[in-house]
Amino acid sequence: MGAVPLNFTVDGPVDGPVLVLASSLGTTGAMWQPQLADLTRQFRVVRFDHRGHGASPVPPGPYRMSDLGGDVVLLLDQLGVERVHCAGISMGGMVALWLAENHPDRVDRLVLACTTADQGSPANWQERAELVRSNGMIAIAETVVGRWLPPDYAAEHPWQRAELVDAVLATPVEGYASCCAAIASMDLLPGLATVVAPTLVIAASLDQSTPAEQGRRIAEGIPHARFELIEGAAHLANISHASTFNRLVTDFLTG
Repeated sequence: MGAVPLNFTVDGPVDGPVLVLASSLGTTGAMWQPQLADLTRQFRVVRFDHRGHGASPVPPGPYRMSDLGGDVVLLLDQLGVERVHCAGISMGGMVALWLAENHPDRVDRLVLACTTADQGSPANWQERAELVRSNGMIAIAETVVGRWLPPDYAAEHPWQRAELVDAVLATPVEGYASCCAAIASMDLLPGLATVVAPTLVIAASLDQSTPAEQGRRIAEGIPHARFELIEGAAHLANISHASTFNRLVTDFLTG
């Protein structure tokens, strides 16, 4: 199957530079809500649901990173935009990096947050896919969300944690498992040196899913990339440390 049309939303000034936000595995474009107020002051912000997530189609799997990235290329074509800024977190960062490596003419500036270029252990992702296929999303929801927010922040913001758990539970099993396959087969390390877009890599000091050294490895592989570490943040640094995250992204994209 080729590219599929994705569910998306657009916010911000009609004449602003287009900024595409790619979300993490098990979430939808709603995960970027903490960024909207700041980023839509200057940017035309496009959020979307990956295939197999939210209101986007759930084609039969398994998927590959080229499938997820190809869907974004189709989205840009549908929007009629040639070049965009692209920011992604976790799996969304992998998709954004794939886009920058394979379609450099479409990416102006690139932000890669709490992500990796090579998962290194395909068996872990294969096991996770098998687990949700056998037992449903409830088998992993609490565990994965437990790694997304710092414990103190999660305790003080139980409603945000609950929203994330609900997002994971609402993700179609086939979509989630097929995206696990895309991550398991991914290896974007060889293409890092080919990235020409100015790049900001953001890592989080408490990130257990994609530890900071993985982000640093990306920054070292992309020519002239900038690396920033958010202290005290976990995997979804854009939520718990939204003000710091928003400032880093805005300063980079406008600098």
